[in-house]
Amino acid sequence: MTATRSVLAAQATDFPRWFQDVIAKAELADNGPVRGTMVVRPYGYAIWELLQEAMNRRIKATGAVNAYFPLLIPESYLRREAEHVEGFSPELAVVTHAGGKQLEEPAVIRPTSETMIGAYMSKWIQSYRDLPLLLNQWSNAVRWELRPRLFLRTTEFLWQEGHTAHASAEDARAYATRILYDVYRAVMVDVLAIPVVPGRKTRRERFAGAVNTMTLEAMTGDGKALQMGTSHEFGQNFARAFDIGYLSREGQRELAWTTSWGSTTRLVGGLIMVHGDDAGLRVPPAVAPVQVVVLAVKDEAVAAAHTIAGELTAQGLRVTVDDRADQPFGRRAVNWELKGVPVRVEIGPRDLAAGVATVVRRLRSTKSAVALTELTPTVVAAIEADQAHLLAEATERQASRIADVATVDEAIEAAASGWARLPYDAIGEEGEDRLGESGITVRCLQRADGSLPVSDNEPDLVAYVARSY
Repeated sequence: MTATRSVLAAQATDFPRWFQDVIAKAELADNGPVRGTMVVRPYGYAIWELLQEAMNRRIKATGAVNAYFPLLIPESYLRREAEHVEGFSPELAVVTHAGGKQLEEPAVIRPTSETMIGAYMSKWIQSYRDLPLLLNQWSNAVRWELRPRLFLRTTEFLWQEGHTAHASAEDARAYATRILYDVYRAVMVDVLAIPVVPGRKTRRERFAGAVNTMTLEAMTGDGKALQMGTSHEFGQNFARAFDIGYLSREGQRELAWTTSWGSTTRLVGGLIMVHGDDAGLRVPPAVAPVQVVVLAVKDEAVAAAHTIAGELTAQGLRVTVDDRADQPFGRRAVNWELKGVPVRVEIGPRDLAAGVATVVRRLRSTKSAVALTELTPTVVAAIEADQAHLLAEATERQASRIADVATVDEAIEAAASGWARLPYDAIGEEGEDRLGESGITVRCLQRADGSLPVSDNEPDLVAYVARSY
């Protein structure tokens, strides 16, 4: 493999700088002209598109349908749900002037759409026959970040946000849980090859206005936690504020029970932080815009490179040919390595004479000569195996860096290099304060068997504690 340590900071010495270097050198994104905004470059957006397709397919399988709601929200809508606006007020961007004059009512640029969609749910739902109403939208959102970081916390980001209304608390809870597991966890594990810990957020970490927030937490390469996706139960809070009601089978007027759930371009940040190494990005084959790159070492091998690419493309792989033989081969190899393309096939005049090609597997850091007659099945098998390899590698690393402890002091010590797991009863309100003083939070709560609790007050809950991004 070609070493690229000279163009990237080392993970072990400066992980945040390494993260920024990878984004720049792999051409994923750039800073926008307004502080905190992000320009997603074509290669980064191609990863997002593949993620979006995988997520959208699973969302639709749960019965939800896509819609679109306005970017601008009347300020009065947010005021109708006091706890919600209190939670978001420091992050709001507000339009006060337009068309050369002051607006009669300021408009908030969408931080999330509970209030907007709640108003229309109230209009559209009449009876129990209209429930459940299961909506999702793909859009952007704006939250004015004080400490922006590309793909993690940006003032404007891309996401999907789902919003649903149900006839009972049980149905709402079951659906929100289904989204957490069948959509979010499935994408993170099966598509991104990222192991995640599911759990319930504590009262302090809960989404503004929610009665329950469920989360999926991933471990980054430096041992911190990254919240990858959340699913919320709102009880009847939003239904009460926006009069989302329905006529029951018995003819009685009832309030609906609502949920919301979202995942963002932070998933791309998680991919970088979980799988990347000192040589750059490593992309799981399922979301790799280019699964195989075929490099022609010299002009004499260009025709053969295109033939190989055609055979691999016929197998359903995403393949590109790098036939820029007038450019230094080493530089081209380094650039594809930085981009994390799973398999690189190198072919030159000497390879052709010997009837072989060199196969470089980025995800395993291996290089081997393969007979041209065996090249296609070898590459196909490598792509299939490397998706599972990345997940197994990340799972093993996560397990090795979670320490079982008994006290808050031990948890603080363990969080210096990984996560801590301890009884929630050993933390309490005072313990959360002490953790917070050290920049540590309770990431989520689980039952002893790993299942989701339905209340913060259940006995014998287990807490996962870590520093986070």
